[in-house]
Amino acid sequence: MTYLDYYELAQEPFSNAPVSRFYFNSPQHAQALVRLTHVCAQMKGLGILVGDIGAGKTTLARRLLDSLPESEYEAALLVIIHSGVTAQWLLKRIALQLGVEAPSEDKLALLGQLYQRLVKIYEQGKKAVVLIDEAQMLASRELMEEFRGLLNLEVPERKLLSLIFFGLPEIEQNLKLDPPLAQRVAVKYRLSHLNAESTEAYIKHRLRLAGASRMPFTAEAVQAVHRFSGGTPRVINTLCDNALFEGYVARAPVIDEQMISRISLEIGLDGQDTALAQQAAILPAHAPAEGGGPSGGQAAAANISNPGAPARGPAPSAPPAEPKRPLDLSEIDRYLAGLAKPS
Repeated sequence: MTYLDYYELAQEPFSNAPVSRFYFNSPQHAQALVRLTHVCAQMKGLGILVGDIGAGKTTLARRLLDSLPESEYEAALLVIIHSGVTAQWLLKRIALQLGVEAPSEDKLALLGQLYQRLVKIYEQGKKAVVLIDEAQMLASRELMEEFRGLLNLEVPERKLLSLIFFGLPEIEQNLKLDPPLAQRVAVKYRLSHLNAESTEAYIKHRLRLAGASRMPFTAEAVQAVHRFSGGTPRVINTLCDNALFEGYVARAPVIDEQMISRISLEIGLDGQDTALAQQAAILPAHAPAEGGGPSGGQAAAANISNPGAPARGPAPSAPPAEPKRPLDLSEIDRYLAGLAKPS
């Protein structure tokens, strides 16, 4: 027996895999979808969806892709899995996903192939749209300039390509690397966290789709889930999945507030301003300490323990790091090809 059997569920209700069937159309997700669909339908050029970690950006990207009729759109979703991708690799991937056969290794020839393909899509009465998930990883001016170049491909009546970026808040800084591209943003929407009412509806929605015949969480437990998760869908999933398992182990017919509180603390959630904690989590790990450069904190610490001691020289340097293995973009190609295969 598993917790699925114990709570009479047909499948896991709180998996963090982006399963389209479990999409929850919260008010904020619905608002985002309306705006991003508008960008696609009117070929506005560039749309941006910004959201914190676990807010549901990937789920929304897949939902948008599924909602675009194949009879009207040539649409593709590109997931960025490494920050080291080059402009040439990116152009080639976009070309492949839009149907360019045998993309050239020469950049100018590749752009020509892509333009011809976009014109063909236009002549077929379709609209070309590329959705880019994890776009905050594209953090170079060269990449931003390439996107601007793609958005310049147009015919007298309209643009030939629309792009939609899905990413963490850092994406807004990336856009500033190329001010002309930032000026081309037609729509930008920030995906907020679920409020208490939406959190309850989200939990019930996923349980219903998983085949639940009853509600295994008390009302107080649901309130505790919202408090500890801050309304972040991914954290709600993690917390509820753990609660169902622990409830099964304890043979608890219902999951109460006390169990949610205990599990939250065990997995490191304290319920204190989750939004600020998420913002802190996405700051660069190499940010210098307050009040100085990278070595400022070490120098201050060296004199605190013995203020009267003579100044010492710099601390011994760490052994040199091993040289990083050059990024093999073919590995990323093979990984993405695997993702595209039907399961």
